[in-house]
Amino acid sequence: MTTLPRPTTTLTADDARRIALRAQGLLGAPDRRAGVRGVLRRLGAVQLDTISVLARSHELVPYARLGAVGRKAVEAAYWKDTHAFEYWSHAACVLPIEEWPYFAFRRRAYRDRPHWNHELPEGVYDQVIKQLRAEGPLTSTELGGAKKTSDWWDWSGTKVAVERALMYGEVVCVERRGWKRVYDLAERAVPDTLLHDELDDAECLRRLVRQAGESLGVGTRADIADYHRLKAEQVDAVIADSGLVPVEVEGWGRPAWADPAALATPPRGRHRTTLLSPFDSLIWERARTERIFGFTHRLEAYVPRQKRVHGYFAMPVLAGGRLVGRVDPAREGRTLVARQVTVDDAKAVPAVAQALIEAAAWVNCTDVRVERVDAPALREPLARELARALA
Repeated sequence: MTTLPRPTTTLTADDARRIALRAQGLLGAPDRRAGVRGVLRRLGAVQLDTISVLARSHELVPYARLGAVGRKAVEAAYWKDTHAFEYWSHAACVLPIEEWPYFAFRRRAYRDRPHWNHELPEGVYDQVIKQLRAEGPLTSTELGGAKKTSDWWDWSGTKVAVERALMYGEVVCVERRGWKRVYDLAERAVPDTLLHDELDDAECLRRLVRQAGESLGVGTRADIADYHRLKAEQVDAVIADSGLVPVEVEGWGRPAWADPAALATPPRGRHRTTLLSPFDSLIWERARTERIFGFTHRLEAYVPRQKRVHGYFAMPVLAGGRLVGRVDPAREGRTLVARQVTVDDAKAVPAVAQALIEAAAWVNCTDVRVERVDAPALREPLARELARALA
């Protein structure tokens, strides 16, 4: 068993919070020249999800860091000229193309997997590869159909084959078109210098653990493992050689690791005020969010309506380096509708109003309507702030 060094650096909880915010690109001046691609490289993974309220989550993530970046520009930044690929990381994620070699460990694991949820009809896999070679890039519909029936999980043989080829790394998702994956052969989509599985599992894991630590700034073993959904024992096997350094964070009560570059310079600069997607990597892990921000958040989209507390797609409001409230948004024509606003402190009202106004402008809404404020006494102050900003 590897003997790990003892921490020589102690951070306060506020130190850790600011380091995390800076690492995630939410403290300090945004790198606008690097743009969306810079955000992707900095985060290492941007989660995808089917829900679209203001916009889809992979659009909301760069918006939170850069402001009103064009939504078409976001898609182009991810997919044009093969700057990214989609694969299984924290979940289905957009990943920088440079990370392709480091997911070889996961591709090998999928190839060695003995059991699958779907049976693969004989000959279909080879037929899909042949069709992509001749006609690709193609969606599963263009390949012959995604489903046998209308049931969500009742995939056609073609869909089973192309998804398995995606997991194996023979096929790549090169973009989303109308939210459908567009598949092509990896040999065409991935640059030759990156198209290999030569790195052994240990090298892949060292890189991904280091990358997770850099993107988090500071985190526990569980935080680091969760970033790319690694197993705890995989993290343990490589963390001593990852380049991350052990630290102690006051109040965390568990070992932590930090990016040494994050410790070299105190985090300073302007805090972003913005709405955050529930799938944003700053807050996608509930235990970490509670530990860092003292803020409990749960996506309620899959909770029965009568049991929801904060709303279908409640988006936390980040301001001053804190999570100060929630907004459950919708759109009606050119109006951004705040179906429910949760804010407990009157001091946070101007920040919530600013976040709503900026989000409305980004999605081309000219008005904001608030339907419900959980703290009734704050409804009028919020209305005044919004009216002042919209005047």
